[in-house]
Amino acid sequence: MSVEWTGSGPELLLRLDRDSAEPLRAQLERELREAIRAGRLAAGERLPSSRVLARGLGVSRGLVVDCFAQLQAEGYLVTRAGSATRVAACAPIPPPAAKGPASAPGPPPRPAVDFRPGVPDLASFPRQDWLWALREATRIMPDSGLGYGAPYGATSTATSTEAFTEASGGTAATSYGDAELRAVLAAYLGRVRGAVAGPDRLVICSGFAQGYGLVLRVLADRGVRLVAVEDPGDPDQRLLAARAGLETVAVPVDEDGVHVRALAATGARAVVLTPAHQCPTGVALAPARRLELVAWAREREATIIEDDYDAEFRYDRDPVGSLQGLAPGHVVALGSVSKALVPVLRLGWILCPPHLAPAVAAEKHLADRGSPGLDQLALALLMRSGRYDRHLRRVRAVYARRRDALVAALARHAPGVELRGLAAGFHAVARLPETVTEDAVVCAARERSVGLYGMSGYRADPAPSPRAGPPELVIGFGNVREDAIGRGVAAIADLLTGR
Repeated sequence: MSVEWTGSGPELLLRLDRDSAEPLRAQLERELREAIRAGRLAAGERLPSSRVLARGLGVSRGLVVDCFAQLQAEGYLVTRAGSATRVAACAPIPPPAAKGPASAPGPPPRPAVDFRPGVPDLASFPRQDWLWALREATRIMPDSGLGYGAPYGATSTATSTEAFTEASGGTAATSYGDAELRAVLAAYLGRVRGAVAGPDRLVICSGFAQGYGLVLRVLADRGVRLVAVEDPGDPDQRLLAARAGLETVAVPVDEDGVHVRALAATGARAVVLTPAHQCPTGVALAPARRLELVAWAREREATIIEDDYDAEFRYDRDPVGSLQGLAPGHVVALGSVSKALVPVLRLGWILCPPHLAPAVAAEKHLADRGSPGLDQLALALLMRSGRYDRHLRRVRAVYARRRDALVAALARHAPGVELRGLAAGFHAVARLPETVTEDAVVCAARERSVGLYGMSGYRADPAPSPRAGPPELVIGFGNVREDAIGRGVAAIADLLTGR
């Protein structure tokens, strides 16, 4: 399908050689013919008007009109008086080239009901509030804020973030992010998450994945070679660590959170955790474990990387404060708006200990010169205005209703299935009978156009084993309406119960 360009003259790359013996009209015909045959101009696509094209190429309009007439006669173009000239729907094209090796199959069709974890309610994104914030940010952003920010300098000779920071005289500090957003975030994280935060400790990034990668690279510069991860846990944490050149070691999680004694036995000097709502089991790190973990970090001079990914959404329990508030000198807290708003915004933050903040900001500067400034200011305005808090209150109620719908649907259609991790977030863990396997249930559900996701995908060793426990599913309900939850569970009830 061709794109319908608006405006009087969509630009078109054509080359004319005035030193060639070939006439300009013949060159223009050949260039257009080849553009159509190669697919650069699709069937139905509008060409610039003869006047606009002639002006752009520096030729007479009559030459362009004659060229269009010739290509129309050959079946390449369709021209009508008073209407745009377009590529003909049946323009002649060469036969396809001989087939090479078979291409990889495309992605499978999206299920009719998809219980994919980690996806918020996309329809609840406050579009009008975000448009207001973007308009206001565009209005008040000074001209000086529209540039690159940090000046270029020693990037070509520095071999580490510390070397870059020193060589650039600290100029990379502007890659901390928008000052207004950092001030608002510092106040917000202190008020809502109990964090010890200040603008000088915050670095704005493009979400958890980038923030985690930046921190890992800084730690690697400082001699860290082994990072501990939760088991089960987010598999991306292991992949990103490997990309940063670090090894990972899995530490088991039980009903009180990560096992700190097992962590201490690994010899790791860094660990990444989801203490407020463990991903994927849903447990909160117990108070005694929190104190053990802080003592471990202080004794080993280790770094705790806290993924505070959906702490805003809680239902049946008191708020759980950020781990960073207990040990601000040893915890790097990562957050984003991917769950609170929508993932497509790609905005997050890194709350650093003072000794790490400059190096993380320098790493961010080297990575991409900073996250989009207008979006940063818009987020600051959204949060300062109260619209952000209002949105969270609204969607918290949405997720509570969907959680209740999931509980009710399973009680009705699959009463033997136990649900855990329901106190917060927008996913739950369903324990299946030992007579079924995760893969079998997931595959059979997919055939019924229901998307399910097994716990094995979160384990360091995905192979089934007695130690791994019974088969389980991680069921996301954030982006599934209540009626769809009921239909989806009804469609797979026999698979969940093993009947």
